[in-house]
Amino acid sequence: MFFCIGKFNFFNENIYKLNDKSNVNCVMSLKSDDPNYFAHLYNDSDRDKKYIKILDSTLREGEQHPGVSFSNKQRIQIAWMLDSFGVDQIEISPIVSLDHRDATKIILKQGLKADIVAHVRAIKSDVDVAIDCNASWVATYLGISDIHLSSKLRISREEAKIRALEVADYIKSHGLKSRFTMEDASRTDPDFLLDMCKEISNRGMERISIPDTVGIMRPRGMYNIVKFVHDNIDTSKTSLDVHCHNDVGLALSNALSGCEGGADQIHTTIDGIGERTGIPTLAETAVALNLIYKSNNDFRLHMLKDLSRTISEYTKIPIHESKPLVGDSSYKHKAGTHLAAILRNPSAYEIIEPKLVGNRRKIVFGELSGKNGSAYLLSILGLGASKDNAESLARGLKELRMGDILELYLDETLERKILNEGYMKTNKDKNGKS
Repeated sequence: MFFCIGKFNFFNENIYKLNDKSNVNCVMSLKSDDPNYFAHLYNDSDRDKKYIKILDSTLREGEQHPGVSFSNKQRIQIAWMLDSFGVDQIEISPIVSLDHRDATKIILKQGLKADIVAHVRAIKSDVDVAIDCNASWVATYLGISDIHLSSKLRISREEAKIRALEVADYIKSHGLKSRFTMEDASRTDPDFLLDMCKEISNRGMERISIPDTVGIMRPRGMYNIVKFVHDNIDTSKTSLDVHCHNDVGLALSNALSGCEGGADQIHTTIDGIGERTGIPTLAETAVALNLIYKSNNDFRLHMLKDLSRTISEYTKIPIHESKPLVGDSSYKHKAGTHLAAILRNPSAYEIIEPKLVGNRRKIVFGELSGKNGSAYLLSILGLGASKDNAESLARGLKELRMGDILELYLDETLERKILNEGYMKTNKDKNGKS
């Protein structure tokens, strides 16, 4: 069979009609070993696959979140956890305070696998602080949009360019690896942005960051700006980062689009904390890269829940129940039709198992449970899970009008108990319908 989606043509021979008499030409995949097969087909996941790295900025951007300040002991523990998780780079600013400087020095001495990036302003004295910390990677930044030049820095474009190049030369003269962030790139004149990127690349900077500093971009726009820079600099010398803010909720979408445009590293923080509404969360970014973008990163995804819990404990910012992957509601199932499917095969409503990200599956019982959820509850309680009993309990739960009554973890032991007792079969009528 041949079908076309947009500009992509797909061939699929492993299909069959569900019902010859149906008015709808329904087909079902025989590739049942992967419920996400067609999703990956639509996503075109196997085309242009590349390794996309993660720089985590919890220790720099994260501390810009209102009310957040880590102790040095906490900073060191976070760095160890991030390194164990598998991020490629960890960013910290040694110029904020003497404590930050000490933390940077200690973390640099730990021998972590991830690059430790010292984040400083585009000022030579700041670079000296990074050098004093014995950093091998330095990241510097300068606002280059007209609004930043006039309202924050109060310098001209030419003065900004001179300052940037002088600092770039200074960094390279000390043999440091480096990244230059074009702050507010998304609101910068394209000609000036490209001129700056070319000059910085020519100075030997290993990386340039293209940020959406105020979260104004849509995914297509982020793709356009990154591709514009990528196609006009020497990418054999300089690679691109994306640093996207979440002011209207598009940070991760924009970052991923930027990678499609040519970037190969996304900036994240644990739980997305940062200036104003923050940047992409580590959990969502890591899972999206592995599951959807097929980046094949060596992340220890099972640590995600613990990382989130640790940051919540240190910052006193609660983890929102609906936070993807790490929130308590991420794997809660409530509606009766959902429960019926989940109890047969969790992949019906879960694209990644909860244990793979350190979370747990929960079943919610109440007026929406339906007969399948009611039968499951009866089975757990050791009561008869007959069709009549299940329907009676489901009806009673509705009539109580008390909303949700009970939540239970659906752990493997309970799943085995239900499957072994075959309560789903008990609930089938004579025609085999549940």
